[in-house]
Amino acid sequence: MKVYLIAYDSYGVRSMSTLVSIGKLNFYIDPGVALGPTRYGMPPSSAEYEALEICRKKIMEVCKKNADAVFVSHYHYDHHPGPDDNEMYKACFKDKVVLAKDISKNINLSGKKRGKIFEEKVKSLSKQLEWADGRNFKIKSVNIEVSPAVWHGEIKSKVGTVIMVYLKKRRDSFLFGSDAQNLADPKALEWVIEKNPKFLILDGYPTIFIGWRMSKASFEKSKQNIKKVLKETQAETIILEHHILRDINYKQKMKDVFDLANELGKKIYTAAEFYGLENFFLEAWRKEIRSNQRKVNVKGFFKKLYSKMKI
Repeated sequence: MKVYLIAYDSYGVRSMSTLVSIGKLNFYIDPGVALGPTRYGMPPSSAEYEALEICRKKIMEVCKKNADAVFVSHYHYDHHPGPDDNEMYKACFKDKVVLAKDISKNINLSGKKRGKIFEEKVKSLSKQLEWADGRNFKIKSVNIEVSPAVWHGEIKSKVGTVIMVYLKKRRDSFLFGSDAQNLADPKALEWVIEKNPKFLILDGYPTIFIGWRMSKASFEKSKQNIKKVLKETQAETIILEHHILRDINYKQKMKDVFDLANELGKKIYTAAEFYGLENFFLEAWRKEIRSNQRKVNVKGFFKKLYSKMKI
C-alpha cells in the first residue's frame, strides 16, 4: 500500500486530497482545494493563490492519470471542485467510479444544494455514481467500507455531516477520517476503533477557535478521543491535519496527545512532515507575508514536495 498526500493544509492550502494505491486499486479521496477567504481581516496572499493553482493542477493530473475510483466525503469546496470548475470536474470524475456522500439524508441544506450540483455534473461524466453512506463495496478485490454519516466536529454541528472511508487488502488497511475534528462525534470514534487501521488520516480539532467558537471542555473531550485511538488501534502512522493546522501553536495545545504517541512508539505527522518538510503555514503567515516580514518560495516548496512523492 502507498499513500500519496497530494494537497493538504500544511502545504499552504485548505485540502485533504489523497491518493491511496492498495492492491491493484488506485483510490482518490476528496479532489478539492480552496483557500480561507479571510484571515486577520485580510484576503489570501499571492503566495496562497500560487499554492492553490499548483495543488489544483496536481490534483487534476493525478486523478485523471491514476484514479480508478473517487470518493467525496462531503460538499465543502476544499473537498470537491467548485461549481464552476468544469475543467476539474472532467479531470477528476470522467469515466471513474464515484462514491459520495448521500445528498438525500443526514445532510444540511447547504450540503443538499451543493450536492445536487455535484450530482448533475458527475452523473453524466462518471462511469458510476453511488451514494456511499454506511455501505460496503469491492473494487479490484479491495474491500471498501464507508461509515454512516458522522458530525463535522461537534454533535449537531451547523456545518453538517461527513462520511469516512476504510480500505483493506490482506494485511494492508487505511482509514480516512475526513472533517471529524479529533473524532469529536462518539460514533466517529467508535467506527475508527472498530476498523482498527494501520494507516490513519484524521482532521484535527480547530484549536484556534477554543474560547471563541469552541469551548475548552469540548476540546479536552476531543483529545481523549484521539488518545483512545492511539491506545486502542494498531495505527502507527497517523496524519493529523486540516482544521488544526490553522493554528501554528497547535502542538503546544495537543502536547499530551503527542507525548502519549511517543510513549506508544507511534508517529503523528502533518502531510508536510510525512515527507520530511517543514510546515508551510501560508494562511497563518498571511499578515507577515503581506507586510513583507516573511518571504516564501512557493515553487521551491512544491518542487521538493512532489519530487518526494514519485508519482
